[in-house]
Amino acid sequence: MRGTLAVRVTALCLAVAGVVAVVGGLISARLVVSTARQVTQQTLSDQADVFVSQFADNRIGLRRMVEVLNGQGVAVVQVRPNGTVVSGDATAEKAATQAGLAHVTTAEHAAVDVGGRTMLVELRPADSRGAIALVKASETVKGSGRKLVANIVVALGIGLLVAAVAGLVLARLLARPLTRTAAVAYSMTHGRRDLRAPVQGPREVAEVAAAVNELSDALQRSESRQRDFLLSVSHELRTPLTAVKGFAESLADGVVTGDAVASAGRTIEQEADRLDRLVRDLLDLARLGADDFRLDLITVDLTALVADSAEVWSARCAAAGVRFAVEAPAHPVVVVTDPRRLRQVVDGLAENALRVTPAHRPIVLSLRESPGQAVLEVRDGGPGLAPEEYAVAFERGLLNARYAGSRPVGTGIGLALVHGLVTRMSGTISAGPAPEGGAAFTVRLPSDG
Repeated sequence: MRGTLAVRVTALCLAVAGVVAVVGGLISARLVVSTARQVTQQTLSDQADVFVSQFADNRIGLRRMVEVLNGQGVAVVQVRPNGTVVSGDATAEKAATQAGLAHVTTAEHAAVDVGGRTMLVELRPADSRGAIALVKASETVKGSGRKLVANIVVALGIGLLVAAVAGLVLARLLARPLTRTAAVAYSMTHGRRDLRAPVQGPREVAEVAAAVNELSDALQRSESRQRDFLLSVSHELRTPLTAVKGFAESLADGVVTGDAVASAGRTIEQEADRLDRLVRDLLDLARLGADDFRLDLITVDLTALVADSAEVWSARCAAAGVRFAVEAPAHPVVVVTDPRRLRQVVDGLAENALRVTPAHRPIVLSLRESPGQAVLEVRDGGPGLAPEEYAVAFERGLLNARYAGSRPVGTGIGLALVHGLVTRMSGTISAGPAPEGGAAFTVRLPSDG
């Protein structure tokens, strides 16, 4: 099982404190022992200089000085001119002899091993009285090192204790807001959108809480938009279904007879087509993100495609009393795309424009070329959109929710589907104000020109 954050932080603090204490202690112990040895050697050297000066002058009190040195753990060894060695300590005598006391001519110092013990030796010539050596065992230095190690162990224990306390406090500071944030996120998975994570603690933890809160707000907006979209779609489905059901019942009950039967049949057919178109748009919109969404890419002459579309929409605009115009070059404009899907895009934009354009106002279907691009544009003379709405015009159901009841609106599927289709065909689509006073929807497709 994975450890909790508190356990991990505490363990990390303990590990860091332990490593720092051990490494620092080892380095400090080595430095202290080395320094203590150097200091001891220097002190012994100074003592040797003083002693040899007294020894050479044959001053009174020399015996007392030897006693003082012996009390400090320093043995005095003398070699006389005839080679006789005078010493009260056999180990010190052996160390002095090994260090070269019999042949010393200048002040020297050495460290020799005698019986597994390290002895520090200071050698001094004493003119006509031979030479002397001051010898001291280095165990005192080792003792200082052992005391230092003991102190390091104590410091390590205190450091680990402090690290454990600090780790627990730090872990609580980190874990508490994270635990609350996790609880809010868990509640969000069960549909709660009214809870908010506390934005507190360290900056990174506070940023996590703020991100969860923003996610909750975004989900709430998205779900609200989806509810509005479903309500709109339900309404759009119910309207033709009501007409189909009503006329079908009239025909079945014999209420509609004679010449009225053909008219009722045409109405049922139109409403059925409307239902079919709506269902197909919903299916296409749902499948846009799927890997198996099919595009049949071939070479397409957009000039011809615009001409074919113009025949249909000029008639529909004339029936609605709307002026229709085409702006297109006389020469072919060739792109590689799916002609059926591109025609679906043009028809969707034209139908959206016709829905909002009043009688006697214009709708323009435009085609032009720019470097590396073919530009298709549908412009209308309708009421247009607010400046801030052009950037979000292709979000599913947004314009439907905003303008339902104030102007003719569709299901909110059309523009979202158009945007998805153009994107899948490697093109771009944008919305903006039109010179005709309404909105302009511009599709850009890569071309070979």
